[in-house]
Amino acid sequence: MDEYILLITMALSFMITVVISPMIIPFLRRLKFGQAIREEGPQSHQKKSGTPTMGGVMIILAVIATTLIASFWFNTESTSIHLFLVLFVLIGYGLLGFLDDYIKVALKRNLGLTSKQKMLGQIIIAIVVYMILRQNDFPTTIGVPGTEWEVELGFGYALLILFMLVGGSNAVNLTDGLDGLLAGTAAIAFGAFGILTWTGDTNIDVTIFALAVVGALLGFLVFNAHPAKVFMGDTGSLALGGAIAIIAILTKLELLLVIIGGVFVLETLSVIIQVISFKTTGKRVFKMSPLHHHYELKGWSEWRVVTTFWAVGLIFAVLGIYIEVMFG
Repeated sequence: MDEYILLITMALSFMITVVISPMIIPFLRRLKFGQAIREEGPQSHQKKSGTPTMGGVMIILAVIATTLIASFWFNTESTSIHLFLVLFVLIGYGLLGFLDDYIKVALKRNLGLTSKQKMLGQIIIAIVVYMILRQNDFPTTIGVPGTEWEVELGFGYALLILFMLVGGSNAVNLTDGLDGLLAGTAAIAFGAFGILTWTGDTNIDVTIFALAVVGALLGFLVFNAHPAKVFMGDTGSLALGGAIAIIAILTKLELLLVIIGGVFVLETLSVIIQVISFKTTGKRVFKMSPLHHHYELKGWSEWRVVTTFWAVGLIFAVLGIYIEVMFG
């Protein structure tokens, strides 16, 4: 695929996001869809209370529009199951996040959906994805990064899909805690998958989708970088988590997601370690979890934490690309 197509895809998604955001942000403000800040979080975040949230709608709209335009413009056979699945997961998890956000900001229930309700929705979407893949004879093997080994999972692949979609969406959701943190780290991770799908044998629609997400996230960063004028909310974070997981599944790079999404993995591990340590010993390993809050409470400025995590995310992305290109 011509590299100009890739640049056009990212540019189009970026422009759509930048154009629609100034219209949607005031609309969210008029609806009083402002972020409620948890009292147990860092006290410095209380000043962010009331900042419009649910900005993930802008990302999702830009990605859908760009993916459909680019797919049909550059690919005459863009009715592929890949196109349907990436959009289905993006929209499905986005709607779930939207419902969660709506309950928080409109119904004034700070916790939104209960954990059981959210988990049920995530599982249902994952089951639908598995059923569609099996109906299309999708391989149930996984490859070990850096080797030629492949492992046949059989029905166990259903559990892997479930774990990746549910775990991925929650891990990305945990990372959304500082201005620009998730938008930047996610743009890097999706960019890495965009490069790998471009150089590999993946359906063109997956590449277009990945790069459309990159463009939308960079456009969103214009308004989400510190000090943020809008937050993406669960609408955006759950959609992004599900989207990067389905890309890894469709490209058969399931295990490489752990490396490319290393920041998301570290954020999740910090929460797990914190909970286990506190419940078993009564002591906390970190000043606060997820991990980005730990460094905030150590005295780092918000911008320093964000840029450091971007840098770490870039290292993980380069490492993932290197492993796949050199040994895949």
